[in-house]
Amino acid sequence: MDALSDVNLTVEKGEIFGIIGHSGAGKSTLLRCVNLLERPSLGSVSVGGHELTILSEKELQQRRQKIGMIFQHFNLLSTATVRDNIAFPLKMSTLSKEKVRRRVDELLDLVGLRGHEQSYPAQLSGGQKQRVGIARALANHPDVLLCDEATSALDPHTTESILTLLKDINQKLGITILLITHEMNVIRSICDRVAVMEGGRIIELGEVLEVFLNPHHKTTRDFVSQVAETVDVQAQGLRPEGVVVRINYQGDLAHEPILFETVKGTEASFVILQGTVSRMKDTPYGQLIVELRGNSRDTSQIIEQLRHRGLDVSVL
Repeated sequence: MDALSDVNLTVEKGEIFGIIGHSGAGKSTLLRCVNLLERPSLGSVSVGGHELTILSEKELQQRRQKIGMIFQHFNLLSTATVRDNIAFPLKMSTLSKEKVRRRVDELLDLVGLRGHEQSYPAQLSGGQKQRVGIARALANHPDVLLCDEATSALDPHTTESILTLLKDINQKLGITILLITHEMNVIRSICDRVAVMEGGRIIELGEVLEVFLNPHHKTTRDFVSQVAETVDVQAQGLRPEGVVVRINYQGDLAHEPILFETVKGTEASFVILQGTVSRMKDTPYGQLIVELRGNSRDTSQIIEQLRHRGLDVSVL
């Protein structure tokens, strides 16, 4: 059985792209193909316009310097200080000791580790260790940053701080970030687009908000359910008198009383069965499960007007 099959993926410069899947889905193999730690038996791998699979070993090593990698379990040198761990990728460079020192100082400030430069990994928290790993990955000014389950070994609060740091790095430095995870909350927090993998294949691909609000594949729906509760009317013993609809809001519409204003113009009423307002990276979104009570003419008119105002409405 092939670890990957028919994978065709393009990550745009400067975006944060997420790959999500269960264990064994092929996401780690795909990530390692990007820097040819795993070499595909067929196909090609291009990074920054350079086809990696045709390069000599020396040329490949040079290109790999522009592809940083962050690991799940940090992979730090236990006998080296924070400063030396960060400086490690620069040891083989032609930079002077003074330039290496200045670069490490820049990275210490960037990842918030100033004051910890003489500490050893055993003296650091998990979040601090990952910050060292991020700084080390950035040492050679990479164009692409690969994140291999970078937050799965961290608690929720620390995970949030690391995701915020990655988002800031992306915005400040314009670095393209490709990350793999099995947590939908990570995808929702910082990614622009997402690919869902199963059995070595990409089964769903698109903008995070679109995939989150309108998942098509069962596996995708399972991941979405990690962070978005769904209402099963029958399972909860509800006996709706009217039409049950799901309403998705995006952007500024998430904060507007559109449903109230639309229903107010009819003789119908509504009952909210479930509702949420949150954010998808920088975009606010909302989702309501609503029972519309009234005659069929009024409920049809409400649904039509909501769609006319830009809302995604589906009858359940």
